[in-house]
Amino acid sequence: MPDTRQTEWPLRIVSLLARTNRSIAILCGVVLLVVVVLTLTEIILRQVMGRGIGGVDEVSGYVMAGIAAWGFSYALVDRAHVRIDVATGRLPLPGRSVFDLLAMISVFGVAVLVSWYGWNVLSRSILRSSRANTPLETPLWIPQSIWLGGWVWLSLVSGILVICIAALMLQGRWRQVEDVAGVTSELKEEP
Repeated sequence: MPDTRQTEWPLRIVSLLARTNRSIAILCGVVLLVVVVLTLTEIILRQVMGRGIGGVDEVSGYVMAGIAAWGFSYALVDRAHVRIDVATGRLPLPGRSVFDLLAMISVFGVAVLVSWYGWNVLSRSILRSSRANTPLETPLWIPQSIWLGGWVWLSLVSGILVICIAALMLQGRWRQVEDVAGVTSELKEEP
């Protein structure tokens, strides 16, 4: 009988990723609430005093880009991304697992590609000391770093999930592969 420590590591890692991404999602939610409060303050000040605090629209755009990038990993681990399973839903578990692995490899590839090009943009902004063409003149490396950090995190998370899925497949643990990376459905299939 194999040592459970050697066979359970993929699920422990996935659980750790889920907890970490849940914490990141909560932090993103708090940041979003702060932006909501700033926006409401801006609206009230404009109505009451005829003048707002300014820059809220710019900051809210940066926040939306940042939380979206960081939220991708949460959605990935929580299996909340949209996937169409017209053909794969009819396959047996091992066949679906192959497509789940391919889907995760695709996410990893896209995340790495966006991170690579994002780094090129960020490095140019740093070298040129680029600033936003707005009244705040925000140094662009700040929002770009936050946004890029989310994509790099997605690259790391999806790469780790590829390894965990492959390990589960090598162990023949098809149900766990489905639990980690399968398509969520309102219709439950028979095993």
